[in-house]
Amino acid sequence: MMNNIKTTLLSIFILFTLSLTAQMAPDIAPDDNCGGIENNAFQGGEKLVYKLYYNWKFVWIPAGEVKFNVIENEDNFEVHVTGKTYQSYNSFFEVDDKFYSKMDKETLLPTDFLRDIKEGKYIKYDSISFDQDNYNANTYHGRTKESAEIENWDLGECMQDMVSILYHVRNFDFESKKKGHKFPVKIFFDKEIFDLDVEYRGVKKKKKIKDLGKFDTYEFSPEVVAGEVFDEDTRMKIWVSKDGNKIPLQIESPVSIGSVKAVLKSYEGLKYPLEKR
Repeated sequence: MMNNIKTTLLSIFILFTLSLTAQMAPDIAPDDNCGGIENNAFQGGEKLVYKLYYNWKFVWIPAGEVKFNVIENEDNFEVHVTGKTYQSYNSFFEVDDKFYSKMDKETLLPTDFLRDIKEGKYIKYDSISFDQDNYNANTYHGRTKESAEIENWDLGECMQDMVSILYHVRNFDFESKKKGHKFPVKIFFDKEIFDLDVEYRGVKKKKKIKDLGKFDTYEFSPEVVAGEVFDEDTRMKIWVSKDGNKIPLQIESPVSIGSVKAVLKSYEGLKYPLEKR
């Protein structure tokens, strides 16, 4: 059980969707931003670092960090993500995860994705080449790169990967949405399509973020998968900066034993100044 929690803890931010999944509710309209969203939220050179905590018996224990780095090219953005436990944790449960996504500049849809993870004794290699125009993808999936098997998949339109979805959602127009609005998004990874339901919970003013100060935020509540780590009806909470950057400042979620959170530790290269209160 503890190993499963640590794995989720290190991965909880890279998705703000990695542990999310829910059948799309019938009353949710299709994504209006599908296939042609304009990027006004981030730029090349943006670097974000998140500190990850696990709450055990009312004590928040630092467990590791996740780092995001955006590189801007002429026609695309590349995002490199690394997640690692602190050295003090490695003897108990070492995590060394690497993620990569290449997104088309005009659509913010992914063309290439890589997930190369090591979490304790569990290792996984997952490479995806998307053909967004023809709604399909080739995957190289296996325990390691050398043992990966090639498969072709038929996908729907506007398919995202685990990393690109974060930058896609940051460009949504939250101001025009009412509390309770649900954003449907689609992600393909691990040879499966996930239809996600993220609920907008409105504006929370002067949200205190550890070591950074207070911020006006947009609040969201995604559903999570019930199972060994999450109980039935568990919902995450995500606070996003209420400014042009719309970067996640803090994520919290209860788990079967305790709770976990990711907190923004440092940032640089933002497109706009991060507005504090």
